[in-house]
Amino acid sequence: MNFLISLGWSALGLAIMFAVLSVVVLSMVWLERKALGRLQLRYGPTRTGLFGLMQPIADAVKLIIKEDIIPDDSEKAIFWIAPVIVVVSAFVIWVTIPGGDNVVIRHLPLGLFYIIAFAVIGILGLVLAGWGSANKYGIMGGLRSAAQLISYEIPVVLVAAAVAILAQSLDMREIVAQQSTYPYLLVLPLGFMVFFIAGLAEVGRTPFDIYHAESEVVGGPFVEYSGAHWSVFFLAEYINTFAIAALTTLLFLGGWGGPALPDVVWFLLKTYAVVLVVFWVRGTFPRLRIDQLMAFAWKVMVPLSFYTVIIAAVYKFYDLPWWSLTIMSAAGLAVAGWIIYRRMTGPARRVAEVQRQLAARRAATGART
Repeated sequence: MNFLISLGWSALGLAIMFAVLSVVVLSMVWLERKALGRLQLRYGPTRTGLFGLMQPIADAVKLIIKEDIIPDDSEKAIFWIAPVIVVVSAFVIWVTIPGGDNVVIRHLPLGLFYIIAFAVIGILGLVLAGWGSANKYGIMGGLRSAAQLISYEIPVVLVAAAVAILAQSLDMREIVAQQSTYPYLLVLPLGFMVFFIAGLAEVGRTPFDIYHAESEVVGGPFVEYSGAHWSVFFLAEYINTFAIAALTTLLFLGGWGGPALPDVVWFLLKTYAVVLVVFWVRGTFPRLRIDQLMAFAWKVMVPLSFYTVIIAAVYKFYDLPWWSLTIMSAAGLAVAGWIIYRRMTGPARRVAEVQRQLAARRAATGART
């Protein structure tokens, strides 16, 4: 009897979670369109409902009623199961992501480990989507997505390990409780930057949306999907984006900690603030090339994530003052920023040097004549 009651409460919690995340996705679609509109000096949605609030619902209805085409040569079972794997992996991690001290479906002592473990399952769905479509461009997009997501999963896991070292726990509520004095953003700014950037790559947001870049591989692993099937991938992307924002809030911004307001309100305010930064990045930076993306992962993000783990371990083992970790983290961030700046401005400096040499040569020629 107790088992049935527990099962019923769990089913109710999952249903509530699904409803809440669906509303969150609709709100993010509207917010992204409005934010990008303001960045591009336009209004965004205005006609469908008050302030365009009904536009996401109109989009959802259009996708649901749109004809769902399945290629004749596709592997039907794989073609159907691929989007299910992607969306289920996006949903199940929310089972243990807390929105408040007691606002969680299932509290797990190894919650952070559970989240990291299940978040990578979506990679399998993307690979199967390309393979099952019987389309060469889809297969290419699936393989590119696997290469990208596996590469950027390493920094996410290592930074999460660094945070677990600082908190001495994998319990999400304990990690938030350890930030009651100061958020980990202040002591581990390098970890925050690595986690946020790698998180953008994990969910395929600009400038890391290379595996479904329409200008390069038609449509990535989703090229043969349409209608409701395509909308499932779209839904999973937004749920994962909100999950990365939520994890950034929990691991580095003190979670739901804050004065006066309820826990859930603080959690949502901080998470939506991170989501706005994600949209800001999309409206600001151009898409990377695949070689730039992979080089950035293995030459920059992976070494910095290893450095983050090392300094966190040294700080904890030798019981150093908190500001020492801030200095080590900021130094690593400054050195990495300087190297990237020099690398990016190298071509401009070489051009300027050639122009100076040409000008000096012209001046010397003119003086002789």
